[in-house]
Amino acid sequence: MEYSTVRQNFEKHGFSTQLFSTKEEACNYLVNTLEHQTIGFGGSVTLKEMGLFEALQQKNAVVWHNKVPGMAVRRLANCGNIYITSANAVTESGEIVNIDGTGNRVAMTSFGPEICYYVVGKNKITPNISDAYFRCKNVAAPQNAKRLNAKTPCAAKGDKCYDCNSPHRICRIISVIERVPLGMKCEIIFVDQEMGL
Repeated sequence: MEYSTVRQNFEKHGFSTQLFSTKEEACNYLVNTLEHQTIGFGGSVTLKEMGLFEALQQKNAVVWHNKVPGMAVRRLANCGNIYITSANAVTESGEIVNIDGTGNRVAMTSFGPEICYYVVGKNKITPNISDAYFRCKNVAAPQNAKRLNAKTPCAAKGDKCYDCNSPHRICRIISVIERVPLGMKCEIIFVDQEMGL
């Protein structure tokens, strides 16, 4: 993966970027950067794989519905001045695409925190918006549905989107961030490893 062009394109769109070889290096960077903050986490297998919640909890107040489930915790996470999540896909041309069931993550990455950090493994990088959208619908969402034991057609095999109308459907809201939202700072932390779904 050639990161220089991807990073340049994101930086043209107002994002700060970092690049690390391993998830451990990325984790250490965030631990050393963030102290005495109120931090909300978006749903993310990437953050879980990093052990980031436990690492940041030492010197920050961290809220994550993966640790304490429920809608109230999602709302509480939306009160943080810092928000950390991943992305279902990012494009080489510098856009972020996310798909949500409840909308807490797409809401916070659009408006709310002072700073939003995205941790992005190399498997999330796609050539363009069409491929990013395909990845969200046919890779990330089915695998997440399977992981969550959702009662959806895609969860049975974790293979593709069936465009269902199940009440358990987790792909309900899609956001495309083309530029950093006004009034917010955003940083993309690229990790040269496959991470998350």
